[in-house]
Amino acid sequence: MSRPLLITDCDEVLLHMVRHFGEWLDEAHGIDFRPVGGAFDTALTHRASNRLVPADDVWPLLDGFFRTEMDRQTLAPGAAEALERIGAVADIVVLTNLQDWCHAGRVAQLDALGIRHRVVCNQGGKGRPVAQLAAEHGSSVTVFVDDLETHHTSVAHYAPDVFRLHMIAEPSIAPTIPPAAHAHARIDAWDEAVEWVLARFRGAPLA
Repeated sequence: MSRPLLITDCDEVLLHMVRHFGEWLDEAHGIDFRPVGGAFDTALTHRASNRLVPADDVWPLLDGFFRTEMDRQTLAPGAAEALERIGAVADIVVLTNLQDWCHAGRVAQLDALGIRHRVVCNQGGKGRPVAQLAAEHGSSVTVFVDDLETHHTSVAHYAPDVFRLHMIAEPSIAPTIPPAAHAHARIDAWDEAVEWVLARFRGAPLA
């Protein structure tokens, strides 16, 4: 039987992103970034005019960050150590919602931080790719970790047998975002989350 499988998101799970995106917006664009509840469309304000950045301009700014600023990103506390423990007993795939042109940069970024696992870029809901990855690996148990509720809903629909852990490793936004309704648990720190993941791999029942 194949080993268990962990499918994990990257930004705000393995790596901090919003704090560094905010720093870059401040330095390079004179934009204040105050995300509340995970919403970006009302989070960016031009400092000089105090006007919201139009929603259509937010994605190009995110695109610009990932084109030139990925080396700013830092590891979430305990993420590398948790993946080392999990990798001893399970396969790991990083499923990241970035355009395909970001793949090489994300692989290099994670490699420089000591995280060397398969990276898959995705656009849209993660339910279908999670189901495909679980089938491809033939894993006995699969655990999915992500910070966005929409992806837990998608995975619950397309891969209902996959265990789903909601994690937001950025403490500045975590308190403003409620637990995902379709996740099995919400844990925002890797030192606790790793125990939950390993328990699923051991077949322990959900509390």
